Amino acid sequence: MNTTVDAIKGRLVVSCQAYPGEPMLDPNTMAQVAESAVRGGAAAIRAKGLDDLRAIRQRVDVPIIGLVKVGDTGVYITPTLQDCLDVARTGCEIVALDGTRRERPDERTLAETIADFKAEFPEVLIMADCGSEADAVAAQGAGADLIGTTLVGYSGERPKTPGVDWEAVDQILAAVDKPVIVEGRVHTPEVAAEAMKRGAWSVVVGTAITHPATITGWFSDAVANA
Repeated sequence: MNTTVDAIKGRLVVSCQAYPGEPMLDPNTMAQVAESAVRGGAAAIRAKGLDDLRAIRQRVDVPIIGLVKVGDTGVYITPTLQDCLDVARTGCEIVALDGTRRERPDERTLAETIADFKAEFPEVLIMADCGSEADAVAAQGAGADLIGTTLVGYSGERPKTPGVDWEAVDQILAAVDKPVIVEGRVHTPEVAAEAMKRGAWSVVVGTAITHPATITGWFSDAVANA
Protein backbone atom coordinates (compact mmCIF):
# COMPACT_ATOMS: atom_id res chain seq x y z
CA MET A 1 0.00 0.00 0.00
CA ASN A 2 1.21 3.51 -0.79
CA THR A 3 2.74 5.24 2.24
CA THR A 4 0.46 8.25 1.79
CA VAL A 5 -2.58 6.00 1.87
CA ASP A 6 -1.22 4.27 4.96
CA ALA A 7 -0.62 7.64 6.64
CA ILE A 8 -4.31 8.56 6.55
CA LYS A 9 -5.77 5.15 7.41
CA GLY A 10 -8.06 5.46 10.41
CA ARG A 11 -7.24 9.14 10.73
CA LEU A 12 -8.89 12.52 10.33
CA VAL A 13 -8.37 14.74 7.27
CA VAL A 14 -9.24 18.40 7.71
CA SER A 15 -10.51 20.48 4.80
CA CYS A 16 -9.23 24.06 4.92
CA GLN A 17 -11.23 26.02 2.36
CA ALA A 18 -12.73 29.50 2.46
CA TYR A 19 -15.59 30.54 0.22
CA PRO A 20 -15.44 33.47 -2.24
CA GLY A 21 -15.99 36.85 -0.61
CA GLU A 22 -14.99 35.72 2.87
CA PRO A 23 -12.39 37.45 5.05
CA MET A 24 -10.50 34.16 5.44
CA LEU A 25 -10.03 33.74 1.69
CA ASP A 26 -6.29 34.32 1.83
CA PRO A 27 -3.43 31.85 1.28
CA ASN A 28 -1.59 32.81 4.46
CA THR A 29 -4.76 32.51 6.52
CA MET A 30 -5.54 29.08 5.10
CA ALA A 31 -1.96 27.98 5.75
CA GLN A 32 -2.29 29.05 9.38
CA VAL A 33 -5.59 27.21 9.68
CA ALA A 34 -4.01 24.10 8.18
CA GLU A 35 -1.08 24.30 10.57
CA SER A 36 -3.48 24.58 13.50
CA ALA A 37 -5.43 21.57 12.25
CA VAL A 38 -2.26 19.51 12.08
CA ARG A 39 -1.41 20.50 15.65
CA GLY A 40 -4.83 19.23 16.64
CA GLY A 41 -4.21 15.82 15.08
CA ALA A 42 -5.12 16.09 11.40
CA ALA A 43 -3.28 13.41 9.45
CA ALA A 44 -3.73 15.28 6.16
CA ILE A 45 -5.11 18.53 4.79
CA ARG A 46 -7.55 18.99 1.93
CA ALA A 47 -7.40 22.43 0.32
CA LYS A 48 -8.23 24.30 -2.85
CA GLY A 49 -6.57 26.92 -5.01
CA LEU A 50 -3.00 26.91 -6.30
CA ASP A 51 -1.85 29.80 -4.10
CA ASP A 52 -3.39 28.24 -0.99
CA LEU A 53 -1.81 24.88 -1.79
CA ARG A 54 1.64 26.40 -2.23
CA ALA A 55 1.31 28.31 1.06
CA ILE A 56 0.07 25.26 2.95
CA ARG A 57 2.86 23.09 1.53
CA GLN A 58 5.37 25.41 3.17
CA ARG A 59 3.68 25.14 6.59
CA VAL A 60 2.79 21.45 7.00
CA ASP A 61 4.55 18.17 6.34
CA VAL A 62 1.46 15.93 6.31
CA PRO A 63 -0.06 14.81 3.00
CA ILE A 64 -2.14 17.38 1.13
CA ILE A 65 -5.21 16.55 -0.93
CA GLY A 66 -5.23 19.37 -3.45
CA LEU A 67 -7.85 20.65 -5.86
CA VAL A 68 -9.07 23.70 -7.69
CA LYS A 69 -12.66 24.80 -8.16
CA VAL A 70 -13.62 26.27 -11.51
CA GLY A 71 -17.09 27.78 -11.14
CA ASP A 72 -19.65 26.24 -8.80
CA THR A 73 -21.93 24.13 -10.99
CA GLY A 74 -21.55 20.95 -13.01
CA VAL A 75 -18.10 19.42 -13.10
CA TYR A 76 -16.07 22.06 -11.25
CA ILE A 77 -13.72 20.22 -8.86
CA THR A 78 -10.37 20.01 -10.69
CA PRO A 79 -12.38 19.49 -13.87
CA THR A 80 -9.67 19.11 -16.53
CA LEU A 81 -6.42 17.28 -17.02
CA GLN A 82 -4.57 20.59 -17.05
CA ASP A 83 -6.11 21.48 -13.70
CA CYS A 84 -4.91 18.16 -12.27
CA LEU A 85 -1.39 18.79 -13.52
CA ASP A 86 -1.36 22.31 -12.10
CA VAL A 87 -2.44 21.04 -8.69
CA ALA A 88 0.19 18.29 -8.66
CA ARG A 89 2.92 20.82 -9.39
CA THR A 90 2.21 22.56 -6.07
CA GLY A 91 3.57 19.53 -4.24
CA CYS A 92 0.39 17.70 -3.27
CA GLU A 93 0.55 13.98 -2.62
CA ILE A 94 -3.09 13.53 -3.68
CA VAL A 95 -5.12 15.34 -6.35
CA ALA A 96 -8.88 15.37 -5.86
CA LEU A 97 -11.04 15.65 -8.96
CA ASP A 98 -14.67 15.25 -9.94
CA GLY A 99 -15.21 11.51 -10.12
CA THR A 100 -18.76 11.53 -11.41
CA ARG A 101 -19.87 10.12 -14.75
CA ARG A 102 -20.81 13.56 -16.06
CA GLU A 103 -19.20 15.05 -19.16
CA ARG A 104 -15.96 16.86 -18.39
CA PRO A 105 -15.15 20.36 -19.74
CA ASP A 106 -12.13 19.16 -21.75
CA GLU A 107 -14.17 16.26 -23.17
CA ARG A 108 -11.75 13.66 -21.81
CA THR A 109 -13.19 10.69 -20.01
CA LEU A 110 -12.26 10.17 -16.37
CA ALA A 111 -10.14 7.17 -17.39
CA GLU A 112 -8.29 9.22 -20.01
CA THR A 113 -7.72 12.02 -17.51
CA ILE A 114 -6.28 9.67 -14.91
CA ALA A 115 -4.12 7.79 -17.42
CA ASP A 116 -2.67 10.97 -18.91
CA PHE A 117 -2.09 12.41 -15.45
CA LYS A 118 -0.32 9.28 -14.20
CA ALA A 119 1.94 9.36 -17.24
CA GLU A 120 3.39 12.61 -15.89
CA PHE A 121 2.89 12.13 -12.14
CA PRO A 122 2.89 8.38 -11.45
CA GLU A 123 3.64 8.90 -7.76
CA VAL A 124 0.72 11.29 -7.11
CA LEU A 125 -2.56 9.69 -6.07
CA ILE A 126 -5.97 10.48 -7.50
CA MET A 127 -8.99 10.89 -5.23
CA ALA A 128 -12.25 10.67 -7.16
CA ASP A 129 -15.01 12.76 -5.59
CA CYS A 130 -18.13 10.72 -6.29
CA GLY A 131 -21.86 11.28 -5.99
CA SER A 132 -23.17 7.73 -5.96
CA GLU A 133 -22.36 4.03 -5.92
CA ALA A 134 -22.34 3.97 -9.72
CA ASP A 135 -19.85 6.85 -9.78
CA ALA A 136 -17.61 5.03 -7.33
CA VAL A 137 -17.60 1.81 -9.35
CA ALA A 138 -16.86 3.74 -12.56
CA ALA A 139 -14.11 5.77 -10.87
CA GLN A 140 -12.44 2.66 -9.53
CA GLY A 141 -12.54 1.17 -13.00
CA ALA A 142 -11.06 4.37 -14.41
CA GLY A 143 -8.00 4.03 -12.21
CA ALA A 144 -8.73 6.21 -9.18
CA ASP A 145 -6.61 5.41 -6.13
CA LEU A 146 -9.10 6.69 -3.57
CA ILE A 147 -12.86 7.10 -3.60
CA GLY A 148 -14.51 10.06 -1.87
CA THR A 149 -18.19 10.52 -1.01
CA THR A 150 -17.70 14.26 -1.44
CA LEU A 151 -20.35 14.84 -4.11
CA VAL A 152 -23.14 12.68 -2.68
CA GLY A 153 -26.13 15.03 -2.67
CA TYR A 154 -24.43 17.56 -4.94
CA SER A 155 -24.23 15.89 -8.34
CA GLY A 156 -27.98 15.69 -8.95
CA GLU A 157 -28.10 11.91 -8.67
CA ARG A 158 -29.11 11.69 -5.01
CA PRO A 159 -31.03 14.15 -2.80
CA LYS A 160 -29.00 16.21 -0.37
CA THR A 161 -29.60 14.87 3.12
CA PRO A 162 -29.26 17.11 6.22
CA GLY A 163 -26.29 15.03 7.39
CA VAL A 164 -24.28 12.19 5.93
CA ASP A 165 -26.15 10.07 3.39
CA TRP A 166 -25.43 6.79 5.14
CA GLU A 167 -27.28 4.75 2.54
CA ALA A 168 -24.95 6.03 -0.17
CA VAL A 169 -21.90 5.57 2.04
CA ASP A 170 -22.81 1.94 2.75
CA GLN A 171 -23.47 1.28 -0.93
CA ILE A 172 -20.12 2.72 -1.96
CA LEU A 173 -18.23 0.84 0.75
CA ALA A 174 -19.78 -2.42 -0.41
CA ALA A 175 -19.20 -1.76 -4.10
CA VAL A 176 -15.49 -0.89 -4.31
CA ASP A 177 -12.18 -2.27 -3.13
CA LYS A 178 -10.29 1.02 -3.10
CA PRO A 179 -10.05 3.00 0.16
CA VAL A 180 -13.18 5.08 0.70
CA ILE A 181 -12.88 8.49 2.30
CA VAL A 182 -16.15 9.75 3.79
CA GLU A 183 -16.61 13.47 3.22
CA GLY A 184 -19.63 15.73 3.21
CA ARG A 185 -21.77 17.06 6.08
CA VAL A 186 -19.74 15.37 8.83
CA HIS A 187 -20.58 17.86 11.56
CA THR A 188 -19.76 16.12 14.85
CA PRO A 189 -17.09 13.80 16.27
CA GLU A 190 -19.78 11.17 16.75
CA VAL A 191 -20.67 11.23 13.05
CA ALA A 192 -16.99 10.98 12.12
CA ALA A 193 -16.64 7.96 14.39
CA GLU A 194 -19.71 6.36 12.85
CA ALA A 195 -18.14 6.65 9.40
CA MET A 196 -15.10 4.76 10.64
CA LYS A 197 -17.26 2.07 12.24
CA ARG A 198 -18.98 1.53 8.89
CA GLY A 199 -15.67 0.89 7.16
CA ALA A 200 -14.34 4.24 5.95
CA TRP A 201 -10.58 4.44 5.37
CA SER A 202 -10.58 7.97 6.74
CA VAL A 203 -12.91 10.94 7.23
CA VAL A 204 -12.71 14.50 5.92
CA VAL A 205 -14.20 17.27 8.05
CA GLY A 206 -14.26 20.82 6.81
CA THR A 207 -17.08 23.17 7.76
CA ALA A 208 -17.42 22.00 11.36
CA ILE A 209 -13.73 22.70 12.02
CA THR A 210 -12.55 25.41 9.66
CA HIS A 211 -15.54 27.58 8.74
CA PRO A 212 -16.23 30.06 11.56
CA ALA A 213 -19.16 31.78 9.84
CA THR A 214 -21.14 28.54 9.62
CA ILE A 215 -20.21 27.37 13.11
CA THR A 216 -21.16 30.75 14.54
CA GLY A 217 -24.47 30.54 12.70
CA TRP A 218 -25.25 27.19 14.33
CA PHE A 219 -24.73 28.66 17.80
CA SER A 220 -26.42 31.96 16.95
CA ASP A 221 -29.53 30.19 15.70
CA ALA A 222 -29.61 27.91 18.73
CA VAL A 223 -29.39 30.84 21.12
CA ALA A 224 -31.97 32.90 19.24
CA ASN A 225 -34.43 30.02 19.12
CA ALA A 226 -33.97 28.91 22.73
